[in-house]
Amino acid sequence: MIKRPAHGRRAAGALEGEVLGALWAADQPLTPAELQASLGAGLAYNTIHTILTRLQEKGLVIRVRDGGRSGYQPAKDAAQDAADRMRTVLEGGSDRVEILQRFVTSLSPDEEQALRMALGEDEAE
Repeated sequence: MIKRPAHGRRAAGALEGEVLGALWAADQPLTPAELQASLGAGLAYNTIHTILTRLQEKGLVIRVRDGGRSGYQPAKDAAQDAADRMRTVLEGGSDRVEILQRFVTSLSPDEEQALRMALGEDEAE
């Protein structure tokens, strides 16, 4: 569950993240009503619909029609979305080498090993 400030409002972008998380967890497109039920927390149908419209405008969700109903599905999976955000941060920096060095030194041993495997490096190197 997302922690909210004392005044009850979510942090900027938190609801979009919750909606994307629900869509990534689903095995099929979800309607706004299904998302509303999934997210709960007293969210109005109009709020869910507004968030879906914003996500669609950003290219993060796709509206699909199945018979008479419209559902929404993520435009890309969670891993691709995270990779794209990492790429954006890297491209926005002035010193890519420094950014990469700091990122790599913050990895856990398991994450470092996964990175080595992704790069095709042998464990013995």
